[in-house]
Amino acid sequence: MDDQDKRAGLLSGGQVTRREVLKKGLIGAAGLTVLPAVMSACSSSSATPSAGSGGLSGKLTVGSNLSDAIPKTALAGAIATFSALNPNVKVTVNTVDHTTFQNQISNYLGATPEDVITWFSGYRMRAFVDQGFFTPIDDVWAGPTGALYTAGFKTACTGNDGKMYMIPWDTYAWTVYYVPSLWQSKGYTVPTTLADFKTLAAKMQTDSLVPIGLGDKDGWPAMGHFDIINLRENGYQFHVDLMGGKQKWTDPKVVDVFTVWKGLLPYYQSGAAGRLWQDAAAGLIAKTTGMMLQPQVVETATAAGAAALADLDFFPWPNHGTQWDAEAALDAPIDGWMLTAKSPNASADQAAAKALLAFFGKGSTQMLYAEGDPEGICPANDADTSLYTPLQKKQLQVIGAAKKITQFMDRDTNPGFSGPQGMQGFLLDFLSNPDQDLNALMTKIQKFWDSLGS
Repeated sequence: MDDQDKRAGLLSGGQVTRREVLKKGLIGAAGLTVLPAVMSACSSSSATPSAGSGGLSGKLTVGSNLSDAIPKTALAGAIATFSALNPNVKVTVNTVDHTTFQNQISNYLGATPEDVITWFSGYRMRAFVDQGFFTPIDDVWAGPTGALYTAGFKTACTGNDGKMYMIPWDTYAWTVYYVPSLWQSKGYTVPTTLADFKTLAAKMQTDSLVPIGLGDKDGWPAMGHFDIINLRENGYQFHVDLMGGKQKWTDPKVVDVFTVWKGLLPYYQSGAAGRLWQDAAAGLIAKTTGMMLQPQVVETATAAGAAALADLDFFPWPNHGTQWDAEAALDAPIDGWMLTAKSPNASADQAAAKALLAFFGKGSTQMLYAEGDPEGICPANDADTSLYTPLQKKQLQVIGAAKKITQFMDRDTNPGFSGPQGMQGFLLDFLSNPDQDLNALMTKIQKFWDSLGS
């Protein structure tokens, strides 16, 4: 996986066709230096969809952070189908690696973004809506699309002003992945308590395995570890209140989370701060690592071939023996599509963009993506779940059993707080030096939150 940094660039193609998808597998690559400038330059200048021979016409740009090979190719297939249904609409997809897209999103949205972009539900969606970066799509939800979603999905896509802003596209659970054939050969069983989890991890070490894989070079994977430990130790409400600034990072409950985490770090893969998550996942598939809390492991298994994907399973993070275990809470982020307010086409006829959003909102479209990216499941209730892989069917069960769902730290809190200067950096600091004064670290985190004026 030593080419991962090379793949962290702008992948930009012209009109996507199914033939190109089959021939190339990916959209053609070009280098990326600064997201707002490069992506703005790639946007089309004016789109005025009009009635053609029974359909729409015009130009439509799509901005995506689905940069890893499998989800990027799966999205290209869905776009190709839309293009086949609307041959007079030229769709241009501009893809930027996940981390760069996320870290530069504020400047990008304030400049000249694409017409439709992928983004996250939760706090981060609402924060950008409040800044006027997105256009309401209540009319899309008022059509057949609205009937395809539960109240929970609708709430996740609603802004603070009560208007609709997002079409759900994909959801997935943060759970612990493992390779069953390895576990069977070693006689391991799935742990249900934290004590059993630590006992298993210790046994893996004696078997010359890395017990818990982690690659946090991009800054965000460790957030999932904090989230689940906080949910088990302190419960859903404390967690979301902490993310929203209603609870303090200096609260002893937060120190307890890091203390519990510190007790697990002897079983973690060393050097996580300098490792890409893809490299950590490769160790799991190669059977040198025993467990890994990260859903993107499925991408690595899929790329390794059908046998590797078939030899993959997961379990929810174990109980901690607290009152909050019954919540069975977990991170199950919702990815979706939104209509930007400052694209070059924002004031033009938005028929093509809204048609694409409605198309993305259908279960049949989401299945085009889910079939190519078995990491996630479809939010729309008309998706044909009989087409799901065993892993996807199990995700449905796990998410359905969760009484509380969170969106993931960088989606549930202030965007400035979760970035490289904020929690990404603080968590990397903790992983690199877990023996530091945790109270002092919490004070630094709280001061940083306060400095944002949230």
